Amino acid sequence: MTVIALGFFGLLLLGVPVVFVLGASAVLALVTTTNVPVAIVSQRVFAGLNSFTLMAIPFFVFAGVIMDAGGISRRIVDFASALIGWVVGSLYQVSCVAAAGLAAISGSGSADTAAISAIMQPQLRRRGYDVDFGAGLIACAGSLAQVIPPSLTMVIIAVVSNVSISALFVAGIVPGLMCIVMLMLVAYFTARRGGETYRDAEPFTMARLGRTAVAALPAAGMPFVILGGILGGVFTPTEAAAVAGFYGLLVGMFVYRDLKPAMLPGLILRSASIAASVMLIIGTAAVFSWLIANANVPRMLGEWITGVSTSKLIFLIIANVLFLFVGMFMETIAAILIIVPVLAPIAAQMGVDPIHFSLLVIMNCAIGTVTPPYGVSLFVASSVAGRPVLKVARKLGWPLAGLFAMQIAVTFIPALSLTLPRLFGLID
Repeated sequence: MTVIALGFFGLLLLGVPVVFVLGASAVLALVTTTNVPVAIVSQRVFAGLNSFTLMAIPFFVFAGVIMDAGGISRRIVDFASALIGWVVGSLYQVSCVAAAGLAAISGSGSADTAAISAIMQPQLRRRGYDVDFGAGLIACAGSLAQVIPPSLTMVIIAVVSNVSISALFVAGIVPGLMCIVMLMLVAYFTARRGGETYRDAEPFTMARLGRTAVAALPAAGMPFVILGGILGGVFTPTEAAAVAGFYGLLVGMFVYRDLKPAMLPGLILRSASIAASVMLIIGTAAVFSWLIANANVPRMLGEWITGVSTSKLIFLIIANVLFLFVGMFMETIAAILIIVPVLAPIAAQMGVDPIHFSLLVIMNCAIGTVTPPYGVSLFVASSVAGRPVLKVARKLGWPLAGLFAMQIAVTFIPALSLTLPRLFGLID
């Protein structure tokens, strides 16, 4: 265990990519501390990827890429502007609503953040808004693509924790929407203190709302197809991902006509590249997780936690703090694949519902994509805005406080995440 830890943190400090850190530290531990042949590494990588459920990842990635190239993102933003653009701080509000709409389609936080930033940042500058606060707000809203279904993170944690993807998808609806509403409230009260600049809102008209709603209707159909098909028993979550990609292709090519056949090879290659990087992390993390399990780390950590307290609430607080800390320094997928196999059995022992626990992990990971120094969504939003990361990070206080408040609410009120899955008969 000591060799694994030293190898892991040593390589991280050297700046080695996480995927190679996981594989190299696992091989180092095998060679130096066990008699297990190195050939087991390839077998464990294959075993980690040998899952029908994981096939959803490349399909959801393809759906997100198609969404961006096919004009779906722009039409959702137009509809959000018509719906909420008359409120004080209208551009901030539109960013939050658009984030919720895109999250229900793409499932990728960084992709949503990039899409919303590219559309909204020029408008924020033109209207004289605080661009740094806008970038931070968009980063927080975009990160919620991990919480609002369908979500790549949910697919991965469902495989790791052996829970129902359908139940996890449904469990994320209420917390995800609550987080968006909280960010909208933060934006509203921030804008109210900003003076007349934030009151230059476009008037609300039913004609504009109707026009943009009709234009966005084909795009908005994707989450209904995905969740409706899963809950209706028409197809599995993996099949739903394939249907989502095909649906996005049809809408982009034949409805909006922004997607041209000549663009497809490049989009397919881009999707394959993104999906391959995710799958490679999953494969190497499977070896790492296997070594940790063989070293009895879950048992030792469980004994330490139960030694501190046998209270379920204390355990949830410890788990939240741990994931928030890890999320500041590590990529989401790697954090889930390393820590969840360790904590999930302890959570079950403590009487924590696995769906509730999985959703808490996802929300922590979403916050982790905004908090420096790792904060991938923060870096994406800052980069698109053309602003230094540190200046944007200084304006993160209130948006992050809103997300922390929702995290606390979901932690201590399990019904927020479990009521809908029970209503649909997905859990007992």
